[in-house]
Amino acid sequence: MKKNLVMGMILMFVAGIVAQGGVFDFLFKNKKQETLTVYAGMMEDYALKATKQFEKETGIKTNMVRMSGGEILARIRAEKENPIADVWFGGGALTFIEADQENLLTHYLSPMRKEIISNFKDKNGAWTGIYSGYLGIEGNKKWLAEKGLELPQTWDDLLKPEFKNNIVIAHPGSSSTAYNFVATIIQLKGEEKGMEYLKKFNQQVRQYTKSGSAPGRMVGLGEAPIAIGFLHDGIRYQKEGYKDLIFTTPKEGTGYEIGAVGIVKNSPNQAAAKKFVDWALSKQAQEIGQTVGSYQFLTNKNATPPKEALQLKRAKLIDYDIQWAGANRKRLIDKFSRETRTTIPTK
Repeated sequence: MKKNLVMGMILMFVAGIVAQGGVFDFLFKNKKQETLTVYAGMMEDYALKATKQFEKETGIKTNMVRMSGGEILARIRAEKENPIADVWFGGGALTFIEADQENLLTHYLSPMRKEIISNFKDKNGAWTGIYSGYLGIEGNKKWLAEKGLELPQTWDDLLKPEFKNNIVIAHPGSSSTAYNFVATIIQLKGEEKGMEYLKKFNQQVRQYTKSGSAPGRMVGLGEAPIAIGFLHDGIRYQKEGYKDLIFTTPKEGTGYEIGAVGIVKNSPNQAAAKKFVDWALSKQAQEIGQTVGSYQFLTNKNATPPKEALQLKRAKLIDYDIQWAGANRKRLIDKFSRETRTTIPTK
């Protein structure tokens, strides 16, 4: 009798649970919802689609904020004592290297690193590459034809009188794209001659923008004749319909970026951040970019790169020392700003 009474009470208890939402809900409804905040440095539509897909696959609620690489570094530096972001997703590895020097990143050796090409990852796990893009010169075909000019074919061509006040580029203080240009010139020419070049180049510049992707679009729209930028952005703008936009890689060689992912040190959701890094290094995650117009080369050796990027495959690259460029970023930007008497634009 007593046994039947106990069994009946158990059945009533279970029935009550089912009636109020089921056993699964009972077991897990009190489980804390994992969340993640991502500061993203790539194109906004790429970052948005990637974070939505991560949230869909893992159930981790993910908030994304898009900024330029320099802005992300400044934000993480300012929030050092009380970090808000968990993950830094996209943007050039040069700013990650500077952040690591300031002890702002968690070192994480993801099990997915074995899938990443060897020279696209930090040996200590401060950052790992997710894509790579080449720096180049962009021009407006219509403007060049009207002036009887050809698109500059070398970095030195940019100093010609006909291009004075006709070049747009982001400021290296806010843009990893523009700092990549500074580091490329100095590695090609040496620091003394490189800085002399940059002072002359500054006399040719019509406008410094905040974001590295903006100058290429301005040239496509006919708002400026010549720009410096990453050429995967140029490909995107051509496909968007900016038919007057043309581009090339300089004959003497050009630099390149490694877009990276890393974890903010002491952020509130370290476990979820590691899951995001693992996911971001996967073949499937890296192939998301090309579905929304981001045409960089990919770092996962099993991932299929966008066919649009293959036109750049034979570009001449310099022997780019990314560690040197990252370690000297603050010093060279300060020197550039001082020598050219320029400041970071506010818009």
